[in-house]
Amino acid sequence: MVPLKVVVTLACGWLAAAAFAPTLHAQQLQGQPEARLVVIGEGAVRVAPDYAQVISGVTTRAKTVKEAADANSRIMAAATLALVQSGIARQDVQTSRFSVQPVYAAQQPNTEPKLSGYSVSNQVTINVRDLNKVGDILDHLLTVGVTNVGGVTFLVSDQSKALDQGRAAAIADARRKAEIYAQASHLRLGEVAWITEDSGFAPPVGMRAAAAPAAMATSVPIAPGEDTLRVRVTVGFAIAH
Repeated sequence: MVPLKVVVTLACGWLAAAAFAPTLHAQQLQGQPEARLVVIGEGAVRVAPDYAQVISGVTTRAKTVKEAADANSRIMAAATLALVQSGIARQDVQTSRFSVQPVYAAQQPNTEPKLSGYSVSNQVTINVRDLNKVGDILDHLLTVGVTNVGGVTFLVSDQSKALDQGRAAAIADARRKAEIYAQASHLRLGEVAWITEDSGFAPPVGMRAAAAPAAMATSVPIAPGEDTLRVRVTVGFAIAH
C-alpha cells in the first residue's frame, strides 16, 4: 500500500502543477508591457512677428507724494498723447505697474534713516501693431520725458497655424527616428499607437531688442527678424508581428 500512496501523491502534485501553469503563464504575460517603440519627435518653424510690445514708464521724485504724483501724471499724459498721435489705440496702452516708495537720504553711521521724499513710478505696456513705427514711437516717448524704456519684444499674434506646421514636422521627425531604430533592430514598424504633445517644451519667446537712447532712436533701425516656434511630441509605435 505504501507504493500506491506515493503514486497517488505524485499524481495529485502533477495535476496541481499542470492546472497552475496556465494561470502563472497568463499572469506573466499580463504583467509584461505590449511591444512598443517610443520615440520623441521635434519640429520647428520660423515665423515673422506681426506686432511689438514696448515696456516704458516714468519715475519721478519729490518731497511729497502729491508733488511726485503730479509730475508723474504730467509726463504720462504727454506720453499718452504722443502715442495716440502716432496711431496707437488707447486699448493698446495698459498700466502694468504703479508704485509709491519713500526715499531716504544717505545714512550716516550710527544715525537713524531720514526721509527725504517720495518716488512715484508708473509703468505701461504698449502694443505696437505697425512694426515700422517702433523706432518713431521710442523717439516720441523719450522726447516727452519718459525715463524708463525696458525694451521691445516682437511677438506673433496668431501662432496656431505656425504651430500646426511644427506639429506635422514633429510627427515626421518621430517616424524617421522610429524607422531607423526598427531597421537597426530588425523589427517591423507598425501603426502609431499613441501620441502625446509636450506643452511645456520651449514655449514661444518673443525676440527682445534693447531700446535706443533718445538721440539714437530714429537713427538706429529696429529689426523684428523672425521667431522660432518649437513643438515636441512623444510617439508610441506598435511593433508588427
